[in-house]
Amino acid sequence: MGAHALTASRELATFDSEHKNRILLAMADQLIADEDSILESNAKDISAAEENGLNAAMIDRLRLDPVRLAGIAGGIRQVADLHDPVGEILEEWTPSNGIKIRKKRTPIGVIGIIYESRPNVTSDAAVLCFKTGNAVILRGGSEAIHSNCAIAQSLQTGGVSEGMPEHAVQLIPFTDRESVKHMAEMDQYLDLIIPRGGTGLIETVVSLARMPVIKHYDGICHVYIDSEADLEMAEAIAINSKVQKPSVCNAMETLLIHQDIADKFAPSIANSLRENNVQLIGCEAFKNLISKTDPDIEVKAATEEDWSTEYLDLILSIKIVESLEDSITHINEYGSQHSDAIVTNSEANAEIFLNEVDSAAVFWNCSTRFSDGEEFGFGAEIGISTDKLHARGPMALKELTSYKYLLLGKGQIR
Repeated sequence: MGAHALTASRELATFDSEHKNRILLAMADQLIADEDSILESNAKDISAAEENGLNAAMIDRLRLDPVRLAGIAGGIRQVADLHDPVGEILEEWTPSNGIKIRKKRTPIGVIGIIYESRPNVTSDAAVLCFKTGNAVILRGGSEAIHSNCAIAQSLQTGGVSEGMPEHAVQLIPFTDRESVKHMAEMDQYLDLIIPRGGTGLIETVVSLARMPVIKHYDGICHVYIDSEADLEMAEAIAINSKVQKPSVCNAMETLLIHQDIADKFAPSIANSLRENNVQLIGCEAFKNLISKTDPDIEVKAATEEDWSTEYLDLILSIKIVESLEDSITHINEYGSQHSDAIVTNSEANAEIFLNEVDSAAVFWNCSTRFSDGEEFGFGAEIGISTDKLHARGPMALKELTSYKYLLLGKGQIR
């Protein structure tokens, strides 16, 4: 598969945007044409998930129906409409030697993507890689194997019908753990590997990989309510960051409250969170404050482990901090460099927070739920990188490219 992908990537690198877009539209059409077989395959995964006791939220993430499948096809068409970054001239200059130098954006080559759960990732990953001229080898999780195989086959059928290299999109049709090890060792074929999933999967890939890895790691996201915050705005942002979709990586996991506004804000936010069925885990100061103001609200005592836990559920850690500096120290120590927010009316405090919090995305007066490629205006994303090289934050088309230098001379020698 690696050898085939390498050959396909070299052919794919010669395709212009118009040809790639025709192939993408054919992929979308084929998905709709194959609706019955894809949904039949998905039913097998749903049945197995129910037998294996997966929770309702996980089963819902696995489930496909005509509307969701149409959404996947619509996403492919949206990618076809996006600007193709491949071939862009990033810089151009002529040094004193007279040689014209151009820095040109290029495909990376062959990308391996290892992911869990949602079958729509099969399509998202494949088409984003394809749009940027990269061949891709996909390895999905066991819970969605039938759905993934059906979607990948449909993409291949539709793509090849419009001239896509046969092995530009490949999916490993089995899920034993040895396949992860083999992929991580395929540095002669894979230029990059991207793991999307739990901590165990990511740490396994990082420990084994012989090629660069871009990690889609934990989302231990914070919202800090500053002493100069608009408390009505702060409550709305905190509730949205936690409750709107708690099972995703850009949901808030820890709420930090400045001590100067804690007496007023903490009881109000605790009540609102309780109304939204959020389980509260608090530091001693927050726990004591709530027990005095509203003893009916249960607050579990926070442990050291809670501050670095990604709950992905209606559970929230809350800490009262002494200062802006304390909030920054806490975030940089316990966060995952994903997405963190400050709510304040002080531009000076906001600037300090924005500059000193070391995360991929830092927000001022808005929800962490906006940490998303589509919300950034990228159209789509492959994931959210918590690395610093070569991509950070939402990864879209530009982040799936590299570059090379073109040197145009007139006989110069050194």
